[in-house]
Amino acid sequence: MGTGPDGVKTDQAAAEDGRVGGKEQSTVHSVSKRSLLGFRRTISQVKQMSHLGDCIPLLGFLFLMPLTIPWARISVAWLGIAHYLACIFPQLGSVLYHLFMNHEGGPAVYHTLLTLDMCGVCMVNTLGALPIIYCTLACTPFPRAIALLSYTALSTYAIFCAVTARSSVRRLRSFAWQALFRFFFFYIRWVGLGTGHPSSLRSYLIMDGLALLGGVINISRVPERWKPGRFDYWFNSHQIMHVLVVVSILYLHWGVVADLQWIANYACPTD
Repeated sequence: MGTGPDGVKTDQAAAEDGRVGGKEQSTVHSVSKRSLLGFRRTISQVKQMSHLGDCIPLLGFLFLMPLTIPWARISVAWLGIAHYLACIFPQLGSVLYHLFMNHEGGPAVYHTLLTLDMCGVCMVNTLGALPIIYCTLACTPFPRAIALLSYTALSTYAIFCAVTARSSVRRLRSFAWQALFRFFFFYIRWVGLGTGHPSSLRSYLIMDGLALLGGVINISRVPERWKPGRFDYWFNSHQIMHVLVVVSILYLHWGVVADLQWIANYACPTD
């Protein structure tokens, strides 16, 4: 993976995130005016078309997920809205990135598409954690406000690091501080100092575990690094990562919905 002097990926590095199987390519593909959605009928374009499967979870989250959120019982409306957007943004960014990355605009256009994709990942990390923090500190308003503002500021820095990172490994590291912040609140719940639905903590731990596993598989290029060429079309690291991310978001959803239902019926103890 390489970058140019201005920090923008070279064509070789630019191809690695959107290319199935992680095989190196030296130039940005030309767009065929006669092919569907600008994709040429080449092996690489067929590989890229497999990423349109991202549309399936996007449509499911977009239209079905609102039906499972207890809107009428949510006492703090923004919690439900933040959670819904957190589940939608990463799928939307991924669809746009993979749909339009075969372009003639060079590294500048690719960097814009990658930024959209990274912003989607940052949004699920940022907006997705806000209801968790809120419910964990449901009975302590001032520490809760400080924690929400601190996490928002930390997430802003993480977004900057992610969109300016020069490699997949550095992009993954950009989210490390957010993860540590969340795990601190998971620990608070585990030791009984925080509040929330009893089943939510398990969902959140599985969520972060799956997301981390997906990121590691994607940057390690397993299994295609073991058998080059066999996983060009299906079951490669990039596709496995997408599946794990979708399942991770589902666990986030199940945990947050349980917390939202819990907080609607919970009364904080009075001293």
